[in-house]
Amino acid sequence: IPRDKLNRQGGAIALSHPLAASGARITAHLLHTLRAEGKRYGLGSACIGGGQGIALIVEAIN
Repeated sequence: IPRDKLNRQGGAIALSHPLAASGARITAHLLHTLRAEGKRYGLGSACIGGGQGIALIVEAIN
């Protein structure tokens, strides 16, 4: 995967890490970036304590 397609807007350290609202922050930021850049698909992911993780794929509908 080309590096310019990964972590386009910075991560939790660059944007802060609101523990209770991480999922909402990731989703809102992903949707905002899709609209701002005119992209169709986006992928957001997060780690969860205990070695788990979660991912979200969204599609912009015009």
